[in-house]
Amino acid sequence: MTPPKPKARADRVSLWRYVRLFRQDILSAQPARLYRAWMAEFRTPFFRSYMVNQPDLVKTVLKDRPDDFPKSERVNEGLRPLLGDSVFLSNGDHWKRQRRIIDPAFEGGRLKDTFPAMWDAAEACISRLSKRTDTDVEIEEETSHAAADVIFRTLFSIPIEHEIAAQVFTRFRDYQRSSPILNIAAFVPLPRWMPRFHKRDTRAAARDIRRLITTLTSERQAQIAAGTAPDDLATKIMTTRDPQTGEMFETAEMVDQVAIFFLAGHETSASALAWTLYLMATHPEWQDRLAEEARALDAGADFAVMSRLKLSRDVFREALRLYPPVPMMVREAACPEHFRDRDVAKGSQVVLSPWHLHRHERLWDDPDGFDPARWQTENGRQCGRDAYIPFSAGARVCTGAGFAMVEGPLILSMILRHFRVTPVGAPPNPVAHLTVRSEKGINLRLEAR
Repeated sequence: MTPPKPKARADRVSLWRYVRLFRQDILSAQPARLYRAWMAEFRTPFFRSYMVNQPDLVKTVLKDRPDDFPKSERVNEGLRPLLGDSVFLSNGDHWKRQRRIIDPAFEGGRLKDTFPAMWDAAEACISRLSKRTDTDVEIEEETSHAAADVIFRTLFSIPIEHEIAAQVFTRFRDYQRSSPILNIAAFVPLPRWMPRFHKRDTRAAARDIRRLITTLTSERQAQIAAGTAPDDLATKIMTTRDPQTGEMFETAEMVDQVAIFFLAGHETSASALAWTLYLMATHPEWQDRLAEEARALDAGADFAVMSRLKLSRDVFREALRLYPPVPMMVREAACPEHFRDRDVAKGSQVVLSPWHLHRHERLWDDPDGFDPARWQTENGRQCGRDAYIPFSAGARVCTGAGFAMVEGPLILSMILRHFRVTPVGAPPNPVAHLTVRSEKGINLRLEAR
């Protein structure tokens, strides 16, 4: 069974039709030719953009010359009410300073240190799901709950049931429902002083989330001052000084970072885990193999168990290939470029699309098929090096990439150790909002093993 894929639009549509399609879903707004093109140019009255799928050009943008291709300010406009000037949106020296403070929290043994909190969140997920066996479950809601629980446990040492954590989770769902993937400023250049026309509900949800995060951050600052703070990610980040300036994050800066940790660490993980479970439901032979492998979890919460979940890791990687949570990344040419006999003017938008790169017909064997075994083939290994960027790559690679590759296989294995999952109803239709989700949810039936 071929996994669901959105229907592509016609090759030629008007600009305003394209803008309307884009704001609804960026995946079905694209033409089918992008699955074969090495590079494509899009012209509008206001700017030009170039989608780049050729692996060596992707490497140029992300790895070789990242400073020449900063994040696009236009695309970031829609996220600023929630994320402020976080590491996800910033550029240049300010971004480099933020990464110098954040990165140590995710290096070395810190991943191993967070494992018990991930395990507890996974067990809490199993407990919730145990009450819903033999019923139809909208699995995206459950994976969102589990991923948010992981974030709060590892970041602030509190479970999702904590009063403030629960409120953040609720308001984030409101934000997700009300916020389009792109603000109109992504298409029409607007001066800084002009309002960005965010929806009232979007602005209100963002304000509430930031107010709640400010409360958590201020409480942690007080605990740090009193010497009673737990040794978790928030404490590590808030006590780390920039090795070049000696500065630490101020409260407002930390709120920005926590907001992106929640967005990147919760929303993306929830998307990836939901699609992986759907793929397991539609490929029972792989599901049974993972369930058998997951018996290794019976030994208990030991980080060493992750080395025994090899199939789970390959399945999760394959789900990230087919359904990368962040389907497109947009950079801006800081100087004139020349790509594939085309002049790329300064200020042009350079689009890197994991969605199209991961399904590129000239790179991958059976690009639309689900085949976790591909990662052990020469084609899979080659494309894994050159054409696989679910966490971006280079200097701006996601700080939590290693974190996600433990969390995802762990929760996946624990769910399949306890439950058999089967699909319910029509296949889900992938759409892109903040991340790649199903248009009407993903319905599965859970049965106890």
